[in-house]
Amino acid sequence: MSESGRREVEHEIVVSAPAETLYRLIAEAEAWPQVFPPTILVDHLERGEHTERIRIWATAKGEPKNWTSRRELDPAGLRITFRQESSAHPVASMGGTWIFEPLPAGRTRVRLLHDYRAAGDDPKHLAWIDEAVDRNSRSELDSLKEIAENAATTAELTFSFTDTVHVAGSAKDVFDFINEAQFWSERLPHVATVRLTEESPGLQTLEMDTRARDGSTHTTKSYRVTFSPQRIAYKQVTLPALMKVHTGVWTFTEDDAGVSASSQHTVVLNTANIARVLGPDAGVAEAREYVRTALSTNSRATLEHAKAYAEKNR
Repeated sequence: MSESGRREVEHEIVVSAPAETLYRLIAEAEAWPQVFPPTILVDHLERGEHTERIRIWATAKGEPKNWTSRRELDPAGLRITFRQESSAHPVASMGGTWIFEPLPAGRTRVRLLHDYRAAGDDPKHLAWIDEAVDRNSRSELDSLKEIAENAATTAELTFSFTDTVHVAGSAKDVFDFINEAQFWSERLPHVATVRLTEESPGLQTLEMDTRARDGSTHTTKSYRVTFSPQRIAYKQVTLPALMKVHTGVWTFTEDDAGVSASSQHTVVLNTANIARVLGPDAGVAEAREYVRTALSTNSRATLEHAKAYAEKNR
């Protein structure tokens, strides 16, 4: 700790990938939900050639938080500095630097530096931040290493798709149906039970038990970020066996004829469970089709019920 109340820490990892590749993964912050387990969503507020402001929603010690940061991007120097403009309690201030140091044989040392203070310089708050920074930094560096060293495999296992319905109603009514997930067990036949909490305005935790076509149920947990009445973004953190990552966004776009309501999914498959779930002869293609069908079936059912709700309220 360099001065009273101010902590400075550093984490590092060596990755068998070029520094430029690793720099790009950190520079492209909007993809972080697929890269970093703690990250729920990143939105750009301002974007210049080498300076940007981003808003980040992420978990810290399992608690969803959000804050705004300014970043300075230095592709020539292979470093990215960040400073939070608005921090989430119990953080009073936080900043740091990503540094990418080329090593022989195409490897890179990635260094992640943080400096921070706790609200009121409270030792208990500082201890909480210490643990959260350490946990998230290790998780992020490990994930960065895994993705960079297995880029081709990760690309093969990643896919996105979108389902869309047209609604003769208002975007607000469709948004309300998706936003008010606490009523889904009454409104959606494939949802058995729901637990929805809103830690702060627009930041939700959604847990639900969903019925499959064979009658079985499975429990999922997601963090959701809502932007009324245009979109709801989410990241699923309790995942079925065939998915390693699942993020998505509901969007509601009005036109002269009504609303285009869409559900977009991005998935990274978990190959370790394919044989157990689908049998020894199944591969990536079969797992992709199975997951897409399951997600699309539920999404389209939800969109059709949202359509009926909005058109009834027209």
